[in-house]
This record gives sequence, C-alpha cells and structure tokens, in this order.
Amino acid sequence: MFDALVTASGISRSFADGSDDALTVLSDVSCQIDAGDRIALVGASGSGKTTLLHILGGLDSPTLGAVAWPALGPRSSLRPGKVGLVFQTPSLFPALTVLQNVSLPLVLLERNDDIEAKAAAMLERFELSALAQKLPEELSGGQAQRVAMARALAAGPRLVLADEPTGQLDSATSRHFIDLTIDVLRKTGTALLIATHDEAVAERMSQRWLLDHGRLSHPVEPERRRA
Repeated sequence: MFDALVTASGISRSFADGSDDALTVLSDVSCQIDAGDRIALVGASGSGKTTLLHILGGLDSPTLGAVAWPALGPRSSLRPGKVGLVFQTPSLFPALTVLQNVSLPLVLLERNDDIEAKAAAMLERFELSALAQKLPEELSGGQAQRVAMARALAAGPRLVLADEPTGQLDSATSRHFIDLTIDVLRKTGTALLIATHDEAVAERMSQRWLLDHGRLSHPVEPERRRA
C-alpha cells in the first residue's frame, strides 16, 4: 500500500438534475493508482471520465464510497505539489508569460530556491525555451498544451491527471505532445492517468481502464504496449 498514490473504494457520484431524481455519473467505482503507472481512461463522452479524474485529484467528493491518498497525505495537501492537473483546454493565465505560468506552482509552494531556473529547465524538456517570454495568446494549441503539462510537472508531483489534453490537437501534434510527456515522466517517475478518446494516445499507456455509463472495467489490455 506504500506505493498507492490514490485509492477509490466503491465510489458513486450523483448530481441533482432539477427533478426528483438525481443523475448518477459514477456507480460503485473502485480503483488504485500506484507510483509510475501509465493509465489510459477511455469511454464514450458522458461516461464519467472527467468526474472520476476530479474525484481522484481531490477537486470533487464522491456521493458514496471513499477516496484516499496513502502515499500523498491528506486531500488538503495534494495541490499544487503532489498532484498535477491538465485539462482539455490549457487554462493558462493570460496575463502571465509562459515562464511565469510554469513557475506558478513553485511560487504557490513558496519554493524560493531557483524557481525561474527550475521552470526554465522544464520548458526546455518540452522544447519551449524559445517561447519563455511569450503570452498564452501568442501560442499555438499544441504549444499551449505543452506549457500546461510543463506547469503540471514543474513542482515535481507524484501523480498527473490529464483530461483529454490532446482532444483539440491534430494527430501529428498530439503524437509529439505525448512523446515529450512520456519522456519527461520516464525521468521523473511521475504516474499518469490520462482520459482520452485518441486511440494512438491510449496505446502509449501500459494500462487501459474503460468507463461505461459510470461503471469502471479495468484493466482492459491495449492491443500494443509501448515504452
């Protein structure tokens, strides 16, 4: 259990829908993410992928069941240091430069030792050094997503949760984004759970979880496994 970054036991999540009945998005889901895992979370739109990522990242709470972070500590301490989040749209701060956006988690954690140097090193890993002083509005979609992933990894999290980060990218840009991300993860040992509709992305992960109408089946073996 020492390596378990997050565990979910029998969790369900329902939302009021304006009627007497609640809308159940997740139903009796149990799962565990360990250090170094590479997991693709697949399923149709509306199957509950985003809700599950939010609960595993401590952004939301289940209606039923329990979530714990054995190797990470209490929910209040998860972000931005221990869990990194990447969304379908980059969610960069428009008034901050690329370098400032990537530095932000370190600033929030009050890590005053070479913040700019650490952020610059992460930008270099994602081939973004030349864009350090650019504003988000000056970036392409692929560049912005690389900045978002660099920011998520800047503080050295143990776990990254990514929600369709390649959903708005073309296939070539998507492949490049995933190649760079996997290379950085390999060096840091960070675990990754990525919700995706992209088969090429799912094939790069070593595990595949399937959400179908709020119910989780795992592991579903991918056809091929790649490093």
